[in-house]
Amino acid sequence: MGRPARFSRQQLQAAALALVDAHGLGGLSMRTLAAELGTGPMTLYNYVADREELDLLVVEAVMAKARWPRTAHADWRDDVRALATATWRAVRAHPNATPLILTRRSRSPALIELSEALLAALARSGRSRRRLLIAFRAVTALVMGFAQVELAGPLSVEPAQAVIDRFRALPAERFPRLREIAKAAETSDSAGEFRRGLDLLLAGLGS
Repeated sequence: MGRPARFSRQQLQAAALALVDAHGLGGLSMRTLAAELGTGPMTLYNYVADREELDLLVVEAVMAKARWPRTAHADWRDDVRALATATWRAVRAHPNATPLILTRRSRSPALIELSEALLAALARSGRSRRRLLIAFRAVTALVMGFAQVELAGPLSVEPAQAVIDRFRALPAERFPRLREIAKAAETSDSAGEFRRGLDLLLAGLGS
């Protein structure tokens, strides 16, 4: 019999995500993950073959936190709302991992399972084939788009208020609507914006 594995998959995922949360994607490597786990880099090759698998550890760790009801609601919209919200909450909690989720989602078992659940909910609206594809992309674009907007905040070279002030200072006769939403942004919150944006999208999908 071979020796039992020293680390579980969950331990590897948690350690990789902790590094990305603390230091960004540039802080994750075989060397830093090994140090986080208190072992040598060569040991990790028993668990992770290459950088692609290293990145997937992070994606799986994030998406494992997405929780949604496994029993269908009477209204398909409630299922879509639950799935979209679960995804958004998981992703926004770890903004440094957002680029990986955008680029590795087709290789993540957790994201594939969630995507199938979302497609099943959307199919209950009567959509199939191309119409189902378009609805699926619309919902996922909304979720990831909101996550990316939030990611832009920490990465911005200037405070959000400075951006708002710049738009509010634009000439009123030329840019009245930009000034209007800039003022609204001062008291808006991301959770409320996401909820209302999703409601607008679901209203359109239901028509």
